[in-house]
Parts: sequence; C-alpha cells; structure tokens
Amino acid sequence: MPAKPKVGDRAPEFSVPGTGGKQYSLADYKGQPVVLVFYPGDNTPVCTRQLQSYTEGWEQFEGLKAVVLALSPQDVDSHEGFSCKHGFPFPLLADVGKEVGAAYGILGPLGFYRRSAFVIDGDGIIRYAHRSATSLTYRGTSELVDAVKAASS
Repeated sequence: MPAKPKVGDRAPEFSVPGTGGKQYSLADYKGQPVVLVFYPGDNTPVCTRQLQSYTEGWEQFEGLKAVVLALSPQDVDSHEGFSCKHGFPFPLLADVGKEVGAAYGILGPLGFYRRSAFVIDGDGIIRYAHRSATSLTYRGTSELVDAVKAASS
C-alpha cells in the first residue's frame, strides 16, 4: 500500500471525468488553490448536507479564487443527477475505480471512501489534509477557507 500523502508533499496528479462532460486534472489548476473533497456517495444524507454547506459558502471560495473539486466513486450519470437536483456550483468527479482515493490514502479497510479534504496550493503542494476515521462528519466551509488563506499566504 502506498504511503498516504501528507502536508508538505506534492499532491498526486489525477485525470478523471466529471459533471459538465469534462475531464478534470489537477494540473489544470496550476497557480490556483484547490480544495479537494472526497465524499462517500451521491444522494446520501451527510454527503448531501456537506456539499450543500460548500454551496452556501461558495462566495468565500470564489473570493479566494479557490477551485473546489468533489470526488466520489459513483459514475458521471449519478453525479449529473445529484448536482442538478441540488445546484452545486462546483464539479463532481467520478473516481469509479477509486484510483484517486487510493493515491490520496482515503480508502477504508473495505475499500470504501472515507470523507476527506485536502487543500493544495498553486504549486501543487498539500497544505491541509484531513481524513475522517468514521465519515460521519465533514470539515466545514470556514475551516477549509481558513486553510486556503493559510496556503495562499
């Protein structure tokens, strides 16, 4: 099993499909802070509330020119329906094979996604990392915004 990347490490690169019919790569956002959010599943109560909270705080991310990318192992069709239903202003990325989850060390013992969040600076370095042990709670907008601010200073 590869080592889990930690604060100060280069963020693992990825390229996966997502909402809007696009392919998303971390390299596409060079020079911008990226908030990378891993969530277990579309249309589940905690995941829905988590992504809604980031939507409610969207202007704070925009004000910092931060990109929010949300990943889960469901396919693009599932993501499109979930995003359309809730009006998320950020893309949902499909990590169907869980390769990105594995690269970031967020898979639990049975291979399930653990709710996790990373802030990556414009140079591709991880500046904040949180991996949930239980996936029952999530990192709030203010905590992630503060991490983006710290990464940008």
